[in-house]
Amino acid sequence: MDTPPNSKKEIRFNIKDLLSIVTFLIVFLIIWQIVYSLEIWPPVSLPSPAMVAQSFADMVSDGTLIESIAVSLWRLFIGFVISVVIGGCVGLAMVRFKQFGKTMSSFALGLQSFPSIAWVPFAILLIGFNDLGILFVIVMNSVFSIMNSTYGGIRNIPPIYIHAARNMGASGFLLFRYVMIPAAAPSLIMGLRQTWSFAWHALIGAEMLITTGLGLGYILSIGREFSNMSQIIATMIVIFVIGLLFDRFVFSKLEEKVRQKWGLTS
Repeated sequence: MDTPPNSKKEIRFNIKDLLSIVTFLIVFLIIWQIVYSLEIWPPVSLPSPAMVAQSFADMVSDGTLIESIAVSLWRLFIGFVISVVIGGCVGLAMVRFKQFGKTMSSFALGLQSFPSIAWVPFAILLIGFNDLGILFVIVMNSVFSIMNSTYGGIRNIPPIYIHAARNMGASGFLLFRYVMIPAAAPSLIMGLRQTWSFAWHALIGAEMLITTGLGLGYILSIGREFSNMSQIIATMIVIFVIGLLFDRFVFSKLEEKVRQKWGLTS
């Protein structure tokens, strides 16, 4: 069976993207090694790529890294789900009640720009050094993003879509499901991506300060305490790779499928 033309084109694009990433990484590692060899900074401040790789291998072999990734992702998932549920419900209420929406949108926008690290002392004193404190920081830093995207996405639907659907007999839940949701889909997907990004940032910061003995942020904190730059850089690379994988294989794919389902692709 022949491969469809679109599939062949997609495979070519994927190979091209992979080659670009590999080329960039090779060049980056070469420059890194050159800078290390020039001894501009002492090895304790700027370790070599081999030293970072060894630190990564040590954390994998003793199980610290794998366990911390699992714990961090579980906290992220719980905090993200809570933020989406609360933010989505409040966003819909903002659309339904106009005066509440106007007031809450300004309030949410102000809190959305609030630094995530500023919620940590509040969480420590209110809840304590535990997982609930970390979840509180995640939710408070990400819930307002999905709230505003839900409110803005539905509120900015062109009125002609609503009028045309009502003239054809659509109303209530059918109007919401088949007209409003597809029209607001791009804004909602962007809100989900932004919410996940805020939650990821808040998680790492909270784990660094609310020490529970587990998590990627905790590993960063330990590396700072013992001046172990190799461990810090290895953990930072892991954080970057996880963020890249989620964006590329979860949210980008979700956005593509939603746009195809609702006929939003060109």
